[in-house]
Amino acid sequence: MSVSDHPATEDELRRQLAACYRLVAHFGMDDLIYNHISARVPGSDHHFLINPYGMFFREITASSLLKIDLEGNKLCNGAGEVNRAGFVIHAAIHRARADAICVLHLHSDAATAVSALPEGLLPVSQFAMHFHNRIGIHPYEGVALDLEEQDRLVADIGPHRVLLLRNHGFLTVGQTIPEAFMLAYYFERAARIQLKAQAAAAASGGSLALPPPEVSEKAARQFTEFAGDIKRPGFREWPGFLRLLRDVAPGYAD
Repeated sequence: MSVSDHPATEDELRRQLAACYRLVAHFGMDDLIYNHISARVPGSDHHFLINPYGMFFREITASSLLKIDLEGNKLCNGAGEVNRAGFVIHAAIHRARADAICVLHLHSDAATAVSALPEGLLPVSQFAMHFHNRIGIHPYEGVALDLEEQDRLVADIGPHRVLLLRNHGFLTVGQTIPEAFMLAYYFERAARIQLKAQAAAAASGGSLALPPPEVSEKAARQFTEFAGDIKRPGFREWPGFLRLLRDVAPGYAD
């Protein structure tokens, strides 16, 4: 199976999603027992896998993931409960977007810091060009416990693959699990670079050197339209990540 394909079986999906959880933990983008990554179960538009509330990302295994429906009901005998905020956010996106095979929501440090800046993510680096003019923004409404917020989340992300959650974090939407992970990885790295550049500019009394808007837009199109030999995020990287996990987290597929 190519990583550009959605897994054909639930067992394979569980292994791929568990790998994603372990990679988020490995790169330090997790938040204790909070945050969530969900993936649509093959053969159903209404069921998805998500982490049980109370487990660290570094503990997640294929068998520990919970299967739930769009109402948050557990459809398996797995241990643990479903986090209410995780269900509200993820069910909203899965229900509204046919392309939302994987929804990844994080509170990573740099992305959360950028979410509090009025300008959000700037085209400071090539990493940021993936997202230039292609980010939805959702204002902070408190902990996402209310079903009424779902429609606003969907409206604010629109057709984009990234939603910046003000004062909260961000989420990515992927047609594959590897794509959702790589978008999160690039977004966090772009945010980290931006914060360092802004701090250096402030210390020196200088300003940031940003490309002309038309150049940033050109780069964004190249990434989103897969120009030249550019592939969907995760297509080339994922096999290497799985080799990494064999060394640092060999039990994720259990």
